[in-house]
Amino acid sequence: MDPTPHANRTSHGEFGPIALGPNQPRRFYRGGPRIAAFRQVEAADNWSPEDWVASTTTLFGSPEMGLTRLPSGAILRDAIAGSPAAWLGEEHVGRYGADPSLLVKLLDAGQRLPVHAHPDGRFAVAHGVSSGHGKNEAWYILRAEPGAVVHLGFLREIGADELAGWVAAQDNRSMLGAMHRLPVQPGDAVFVPAGLPHAIGDGILLVETQEPTDLSVLMEWTGFDLDGERDGHLGLGFDVALACVDRRSWTAGQISGLVVRCGERSGSMLPAAADAHFRIEREAVDGARGLEAGFSVVVVVAGAGELAWGDDAGMAIRAGMTLVVPHACGRIRVSGLVDLLRCRPPVVAA
Repeated sequence: MDPTPHANRTSHGEFGPIALGPNQPRRFYRGGPRIAAFRQVEAADNWSPEDWVASTTTLFGSPEMGLTRLPSGAILRDAIAGSPAAWLGEEHVGRYGADPSLLVKLLDAGQRLPVHAHPDGRFAVAHGVSSGHGKNEAWYILRAEPGAVVHLGFLREIGADELAGWVAAQDNRSMLGAMHRLPVQPGDAVFVPAGLPHAIGDGILLVETQEPTDLSVLMEWTGFDLDGERDGHLGLGFDVALACVDRRSWTAGQISGLVVRCGERSGSMLPAAADAHFRIEREAVDGARGLEAGFSVVVVVAGAGELAWGDDAGMAIRAGMTLVVPHACGRIRVSGLVDLLRCRPPVVAA
């Protein structure tokens, strides 16, 4: 079957999974070719390291950049606002409104990303940079060059003045030297709580699932295509913005608790602490499998097969495809030899 959008008729109207093309705003660090190779499309350029998949979120300070436009021409955010229960499900809408509470990206680190951190929701709301969400995030590693690493959390408690001094001097050697250095390989998943300082190493392609904001406090910017002194503090000034950074000492065991070494496992890819923010579920299908109804963003990691829903609707899927699946599709069925990720909103508490 041709992998194009389809729809089945439900009580809410016509809704079906929608295959999405690339959505790659220009960013301040290098990358993009690994996304193009994964998606089997022509590379945009070497400054398009993120593909914002099924995004209802804009880049910080931009009114529109980052939003996903559906093949029909409609902006996804507007489509969801028009039929929130059909897209997201009544329980989700009852808790979060027409907000999917989710942003998914493909990210190609063509160079090591700068050391940075993201505020939690309380900090973001208190300082007027978000109406509700902070930025917890998680990474599922798709590809990694030999020796690839990520940097995560401080090895010892860092004083506020010491951190501010590193930032002012752009002393990245001291910053990185004070952080855990974590080797990663394909199939690993890492949960990054809001506030935790981190940096993704060069040579990694990953799926990033996060709260739907673009809030970053930069501690490093030398060598990157941006003015960190102007743009690195969310407009708050570093004396305020750096207060969101978790300066505590994290033990190796605590860092290990954020990591799921997945291998060939199916099911939830993240520690339970992530469920309040988002979910990543891996489905390694050899034959056929039914999946429960629910809004999701799907990344086909490997293989090929068919995704079916309703009485007789279906579409071919293959490695590199990304799709948005409305709740109104109901239970979906995956068949073939195919490995996919379902990125989903937070669990709605009973």
